[in-house]
Amino acid sequence: MDLVQAGVLKREVYDFWALQQLVNDGRCDPRRLDPVVLEHMEALGLRVIRTADFEILQHHGFFNDATRYDQGHIVAPDGERVLANVADPQSRRVIAGKCLGTALRRGIVVHGGFFLGPRRFYDWLRGMSDEERGRFCMTGVYKVNQLDHNPRLYKAQRVNARFINTGIMVTLSGAVVSDGLDNGKVISGVGGQYNFVAMAHQLPGGRSIIMIRAARETDGGASSNVVFNYGHCTIPRHLRDIVVTEYGVADLRSQSDAEVAKRLICIADSRFQAGLLEQAVKAGKIEAGWQIPAECRDNTPASLDRRFKPQRAQGLFGAFPLGSDFTPEELKLAAALKQVKAKAASTPKWKLLLGALRAGEPSAAMQPYLARLKLEQPKTLQDKVVRMLLVEALGG
Repeated sequence: MDLVQAGVLKREVYDFWALQQLVNDGRCDPRRLDPVVLEHMEALGLRVIRTADFEILQHHGFFNDATRYDQGHIVAPDGERVLANVADPQSRRVIAGKCLGTALRRGIVVHGGFFLGPRRFYDWLRGMSDEERGRFCMTGVYKVNQLDHNPRLYKAQRVNARFINTGIMVTLSGAVVSDGLDNGKVISGVGGQYNFVAMAHQLPGGRSIIMIRAARETDGGASSNVVFNYGHCTIPRHLRDIVVTEYGVADLRSQSDAEVAKRLICIADSRFQAGLLEQAVKAGKIEAGWQIPAECRDNTPASLDRRFKPQRAQGLFGAFPLGSDFTPEELKLAAALKQVKAKAASTPKWKLLLGALRAGEPSAAMQPYLARLKLEQPKTLQDKVVRMLLVEALGG
């Protein structure tokens, strides 16, 4: 929504391969159809127009609404019938003179498999005219996630495609971990991630962008999400492309193993860079003597806070920059509940129970948060443990 409103998302595509290819090549102006487009279609190898082809082309305004298709023939508005074959001179003359539309229409800006967002997003959708809503084609993931269903058309539609996904960890070889751990625990479905990454390598000009938090913070300390190697991967190293952390961008495509490792170390959290470099040198992946560039040695949360402090003072870069329906209490609870989960998982149960039994009454400042989770009067031991950990996480 924000990209459309800002005029960034605006390129329209059409659901017929030859038409889309001609638009891409600049041989068909969507704003003004010229009869020469029929010659261009023949040059692409399209000659016979079948029923389904005609329906799609007419939907997009290539044929005017008064033209009909009947058993392999194009029927002009005045009733003249010609073969539905743009290679036939007579057919081309009639189609060019009587059947072409004036401009293309119903171009599609977004093909989507599902959508979700804050309330203002749904208000925006409801407020659209039918014409505006038609620019957004909700369809199956079989069409969105891969090229297999109609490779010729989908490749023509996805020019300079960018596929953006998130991962959990990335290894210094460029492999990405997104769906499971090396102990066999599955923590997420792969979803369409592999398909999107594979598409980025199949499409001329396509790129895959994987976003990863450089470090993971828990009560037990911090750990790096940029690791030397890992016993499980979702995206293999041979499909490595662009990796982004909060500290920068590593363009890995077509780079040597040594260069890949260096670029990833440069966007890792600086608390772990020395250890990663030591492992890489020891394994012969990076030559001895290579040093991390000076500008990459201050990759720390404190450094980020300093850099973004002026913008955050202006209300920018919040938890949900594009908006959400969370109340201030819910935003604070979301962060606190992560701490509760981590503490509950890392603390012996007897300690949790003892802490809950010894906990005093929460302060008045805690009441709105407890009320949101219906923990004002906990009835079970588990509820008491959760309340105790929540109050602790909220600093109350």
